[in-house]
Amino acid sequence: MAWALAENGFGLAGWRGVVVGDIPIGAGLSSSAAIELAVARAFSLAAGFEWQPIEMAKIAQFSENQWVGVNCGIMDQTIVATGEEGHALMIDCRSLELQSVPLPAGTVVVILDTNTRRGLVESAYNERRAQCEAAATLFEVTALRDVSPEMFESHKEKLEPTTRKRAKHIIYENQRVLDAVDGLRQGDAESFGRLMNESHVSMRDDFEISRTEMDIMVAIAQSEAGCLGARMTGGGFGGCAVALVDEAYAERFSKVVARKYAEQTGLAAEIYITGAENGVRIQQI
Repeated sequence: MAWALAENGFGLAGWRGVVVGDIPIGAGLSSSAAIELAVARAFSLAAGFEWQPIEMAKIAQFSENQWVGVNCGIMDQTIVATGEEGHALMIDCRSLELQSVPLPAGTVVVILDTNTRRGLVESAYNERRAQCEAAATLFEVTALRDVSPEMFESHKEKLEPTTRKRAKHIIYENQRVLDAVDGLRQGDAESFGRLMNESHVSMRDDFEISRTEMDIMVAIAQSEAGCLGARMTGGGFGGCAVALVDEAYAERFSKVVARKYAEQTGLAAEIYITGAENGVRIQQI
């Protein structure tokens, strides 16, 4: 991040600090974006430059792309920079227009760590991105966000089978995001949960970034009382699922899911009951 800030014209000053974290590393919970933005915030204090959340998110993405070598988007960095307590955030990754959307009252987010791990650089993330870019080229658009589900259905036979599946996931997932925003604005937790379930099926079958342990975890979660929906989160091939759960059921849900997952996989799950918090901020201690 020091290199990325300097490359983008920011003057730096040294500082000394201690890093403390409670985010499982490598679990698909944006731990890299969290440390990037925390470091950027510390540099802004030490060097005295103005804190610009979106600009800092862009520089964090730049550091991932150019230093780490992961051709990631900007979603993780943006939510870490700009998150709002109690709200989901819809990000237009082209314009970087943001819309905060309230999460349903009486629900919590339960993080389900499968205790399986992946490495994004070594995984098929970059391959999936290249496949989506190839599909966009065939549709003669800048990105698959410019293809509607109807357009896809009319022209999908032009794509070879694997690229077709990758494109289908992105195009329908984009529509699910728009539908989810509409549902959340109306306080419709049930429709939001249903979209989460559909999203996991698409990631499993069309984008093919799930794995056996993840599918077991999601299926267990979806079958339990109080669960409105569950899906994998993060870059895929391991890590965590997230579930939207009725708050009254959360403690029991967590214990039962952990027990059943251990019985079916032999792995110990780490489970966290949480919610949406504010993004990076200065906290006096």
